[in-house]
Amino acid sequence: MKKCLLTLIIALVATGLARGQQGDTLVQYTPDFKFRDGIYLNFDMVKTNSPIPKAKLFTSVDYNDKDFFDQVISSEKIYFYDNMGVRQEIEKDAIWGFARNGVLYAKVQNNFNRITFFGSIIHFVADVTTQTGYNPYGYYDPYFYSPYRSFYSPYYYNPYYSRYYDPYYYGRSPYGRHTSRTDLEMFMIDFETGKTYEYNLDNLEALLMRDPELYEEFVSMRNKNQKKMMFVYLRKFNERNPVFLPSGN
Repeated sequence: MKKCLLTLIIALVATGLARGQQGDTLVQYTPDFKFRDGIYLNFDMVKTNSPIPKAKLFTSVDYNDKDFFDQVISSEKIYFYDNMGVRQEIEKDAIWGFARNGVLYAKVQNNFNRITFFGSIIHFVADVTTQTGYNPYGYYDPYFYSPYRSFYSPYYYNPYYSRYYDPYYYGRSPYGRHTSRTDLEMFMIDFETGKTYEYNLDNLEALLMRDPELYEEFVSMRNKNQKKMMFVYLRKFNERNPVFLPSGN
């Protein structure tokens, strides 16, 4: 129920803000294009260049602070006024991203990453954290303090069950040690659908299919050459299939 209500609020806010921008002139995207600064709840707001502006955000942060958005998104919830002047709240995890100084930042996991290449296929790099040795008990692994660990094992002095076969000897857990690792990974966003994809050969091929001529040219190459030419063809696709957005002015 809560999720449905949140989705409805986002849809209503996005629709209301988009209507407010309907009179804007559409311009072809170029690297000089500036997005309107503000919080983007979803990708539809990116396509209409209609974020929640600073003036509608309810916060104690100084609007002139150069780190304004960093401080706003440091909270778990973001508060803002909708088009009816009613204060709303949204979980930080539910927003798409924000724009600062005309530049977009998209959320991946808990990080906001700068969009470096925008077009029909958007390309960017993000910090991604992976975890290994996960256990459902978190840091309270019941096996670590098990009564059957080595010093308390009832089999410790049993010739038939030596400690070398005790599964809980030295507090070993079946879940292993919990570790995490952060790496830079590349992603793509399909401007038409707003869906995010990993930047790999299969996903790029699927997106290039919307331009049959370019797609056939790409798949006719050997696999080794395809991998080398991935970004070249992504750029070609964007040049042949430009996007148009409401002016940020």
